[in-house]
Amino acid sequence: MVLQLIRAGVLPLPGRFPQVLLSSCRHCSSGITPNEKIRNIGISAHIDSGKTTLTERVLYYTGRIAQMHEVKGKDGVGAVMDSMELERQRGITIQSAATYTMWKETNINIIDTPGHVDFTIEVERSLRVLDGAVLVLCAVGGVQCQTITVNRQMKRYSVPFLTFINKLDRLGSNPNRGIQQLRSKLNCNAAFVQIPMGLENRFNGVIDLIEERALYFDGKYGQTVRLDEIPADFRAEAAERRQELVECLVNADEQLGELFLEEKIPSITDLKLAIRRATMKRAFSPVFLGSALKNKGVQPLLDAVVDYLPNPSEVPNYAILNQEDTEKNIKVLMNPARDGTEAFVGLAFKLEAGRFGQLTYIRVYQGMLKKGEYIYNTRAGKKVRVQRLVRMHADSMEDVEEVYAGDICALFGIDCASGDTFTSKTNTNLSMESIHVPDPVISVAMKPSNKNDTDKFSKGVARFTREDPTFRMHYEPESRETIISGMGELHLEIYAQRLEREYGCPCIMGKPKVAFRESITAPVPFDFLHKKQSGGAGQYGKVIGVLEPLDPEHYTKLEFEDRTVGTNIPKQFIPAVEKGFLEACEKGLLCGHKISGVRFVLEDGAHHMVDSNEISFIRAGVGAVRQAMEKADVCILEPIMSVEVVTPNEFQGVVISIINRRHGVITGQDGADDYNTLYADVPLNDMFGFATELRSCTEGKGEYTMEYTKYQPCMPSIQEELVNKYQESTGQLSAKKGKAKN
Repeated sequence: MVLQLIRAGVLPLPGRFPQVLLSSCRHCSSGITPNEKIRNIGISAHIDSGKTTLTERVLYYTGRIAQMHEVKGKDGVGAVMDSMELERQRGITIQSAATYTMWKETNINIIDTPGHVDFTIEVERSLRVLDGAVLVLCAVGGVQCQTITVNRQMKRYSVPFLTFINKLDRLGSNPNRGIQQLRSKLNCNAAFVQIPMGLENRFNGVIDLIEERALYFDGKYGQTVRLDEIPADFRAEAAERRQELVECLVNADEQLGELFLEEKIPSITDLKLAIRRATMKRAFSPVFLGSALKNKGVQPLLDAVVDYLPNPSEVPNYAILNQEDTEKNIKVLMNPARDGTEAFVGLAFKLEAGRFGQLTYIRVYQGMLKKGEYIYNTRAGKKVRVQRLVRMHADSMEDVEEVYAGDICALFGIDCASGDTFTSKTNTNLSMESIHVPDPVISVAMKPSNKNDTDKFSKGVARFTREDPTFRMHYEPESRETIISGMGELHLEIYAQRLEREYGCPCIMGKPKVAFRESITAPVPFDFLHKKQSGGAGQYGKVIGVLEPLDPEHYTKLEFEDRTVGTNIPKQFIPAVEKGFLEACEKGLLCGHKISGVRFVLEDGAHHMVDSNEISFIRAGVGAVRQAMEKADVCILEPIMSVEVVTPNEFQGVVISIINRRHGVITGQDGADDYNTLYADVPLNDMFGFATELRSCTEGKGEYTMEYTKYQPCMPSIQEELVNKYQESTGQLSAKKGKAKN
């Protein structure tokens, strides 16, 4: 079997494969490779469009790997780019993985990115440092919600892209619908440069519209591309689609437009150059077809990457020169020349904790970096030495001596944050534009299952927060909980599993406690005497006054007012009474939450010449608050969030019903284009799980932001539930009785 594959040219001869790797590695790392022979591309798309499978085929056909494995494959190996065990188990990409390969003497750096909306920062980082991208669409799903997000990110960083419609072998595949959606949903000027010969199980190749020939992919692994005449059945469609391609190009490219107006027939070279110019201006996106799983259509896509996507010298990259004396930022154009004439400038776009310490991925924008040199972190103001310089291939690495502008490499043992800029000169305060970081949308409480694992837990969480800017952590002193925030439930679940796998620290995740408050609804008088006699000097303090509720806008405040006249309470003891009042407000009597929104008015009192001291009046202040709260009609206040939901118009009714179900009050709405924005005030206690519900009922197109606005009294049923829980936990109420009430 192996012999047959070697004869067929699928497997390399023993001893030949490592040479391919070494020669490609040597070719890239020495300064020989000119800019024209380099491409930095990313592969991004919606979930399950086949990005990782496509990358696997690319690596196989370019001789980078000796055999192919499927994502979540039956052989238990998994794809090369899904190097994390969790990725292989779940069959999804979690971290973007970097690799490089050679195709027709061109060095292609590839980054395979995740499709889940929860890992959107990985796509954001990758697109920031890439010169071009391949947008993969599923022939059945077409343009889906994450495709729209990825397109928005590409627009933000002005990344030109090719489109590859994958999975033409699937039941119900329809590339025509895919291209219609590209035009309508993404406003993209796209046209086929290939058409399929058959669909679903009859898909057996593609027709190249530019060179007007049929391509068949022969051999067990589709490694042999056979060129042939266009079959008679497809000639009419091919001619029609070619005309459509020329018309789309004419709208995007002036030079081809002039030929068209002169009624000249464009040559193959004219068309290819026009596609390249229009693609690089983001005025056009050529659409390729294939099925990565069935090994069809991958080689023409590789040719297109080389032919149509820009090399590093064709993309202008700017750094910002931060000057202290002026507020204006001056933009400095980076020189893409692959030599050491200019000072080195690089951007750390991704961090990863590897076996040998922190691994920092860097894109070189200008100059040259050698192993052993010193570089300067412009944000932190630190100078660091480059001890080891490597090029990445998924989770394996190959050492190199030097890298030049346009290369993507990784450094070891350098302490920095993602988005930091490195230069070789200490006096230049340059910074590459930072990466856009979206705000987290979901928060949960997390703690280690075993109290002895606290060290591991804090070490793991500290590492993850440094690697991933969308993963945030803070400690809530009031509820004594560690709160972690992220982009979605899957995002946080993955991190909990990674803590268990990589640090041996199983965690418990739960709904975070909401910071309720206790307050009163009407003024309550108090008259409290604190007297203690225990031999020797005792304690004596008496306070008289009123506990009043504050206005609703001051529900979070506590106020103390001294209305005493004369010397019944000496002035030096007034601060002690206030201290006692604040101490008593730390824990309410009804459900154990803080007391707020009250004013303590001190009207009168009494003291003793010998026994009165500071501690006496502190205790008197505490006792007065408790006495008043026992007599008062206490209400529980809950935090209200101002929520802003943006959804396509067709989901407006569904979103309104979700907000109503969560006891929200809609305060306003407005619309622009096809999107509708709803403004509502919703209790924080009812917002848990909102992100997931919103995504599932709006096909993932809904987004929301929320921020705290005010406190207001909660519903009687919630108050009763909170009181019962507190009484159960303190033993004032038997568990059975509490459950019956709920």
